[in-house]
Amino acid sequence: MNRSVSFQTAPLTKAVKWLIIINVAVWFLLQVLMEGFMHVPFTSIFALYPGKVLFDFQIWQLVSYMFLHSMSVTHILFNMLMLWFFGAELEQRWGTRFFLIYYFSCGVGAAILYCLCVWGYALATGSQTGLIVPVIGASGAVFGLLLAQGIIFGERIVYFFMLFPMKTKYFVGLMGLVQLASMMTSGVSGGEVAYLAHLGGIVSGFICLQFKAWFTRQDFKKKAKNKGRNLRLVVDNEKKSDKPPKYWN
Repeated sequence: MNRSVSFQTAPLTKAVKWLIIINVAVWFLLQVLMEGFMHVPFTSIFALYPGKVLFDFQIWQLVSYMFLHSMSVTHILFNMLMLWFFGAELEQRWGTRFFLIYYFSCGVGAAILYCLCVWGYALATGSQTGLIVPVIGASGAVFGLLLAQGIIFGERIVYFFMLFPMKTKYFVGLMGLVQLASMMTSGVSGGEVAYLAHLGGIVSGFICLQFKAWFTRQDFKKKAKNKGRNLRLVVDNEKKSDKPPKYWN
């Protein structure tokens, strides 16, 4: 995915920097060293197993899976680059607090939707494969960041495959269709790539942004109403004047 787009990246912001540090530290220290060389079953405990979440209530996996990656360097490298490219500018715009709320909402929301859809697929088809195949990686949260880029900076021009210019909102829509088509051709569990989790990140990001917009409107209405209560009309009927009445705050 990183070969398809060219963004002007923002400086490495506080939350993005620490997310990258934590992800790389978990991957290298716990997965590569402890699991790869010392054979500690770290991934089997903290990866997302839909069956374990739904039936054994190992709900920490809804969060912990976001910090695990495969032993392939390209997996964590591309995810961390995308986290930086898409996330730093959003953190600058939103602030660290809401950026983290949004990031984890996308990641956890992607995991929840993935578990529910895999469970529904298992009930409909009788296939239990999706329930026992682990999911790891920050891609669900990263696709949520990609959606926010398309909504907020939708008119910005990016270069698809470094050659074809298109608006960011169209690029995001195209990437969503690619994930949907890939899932349809590879199955719900997605083979080696959990396309359903990517789509879950997009859906979760959209829902989170809708809640943000709703709370912003409610806050604006509340402030406008309170301001209106503090205004009083002062009219002096004894003095004739062509000037409009004055409001005092």
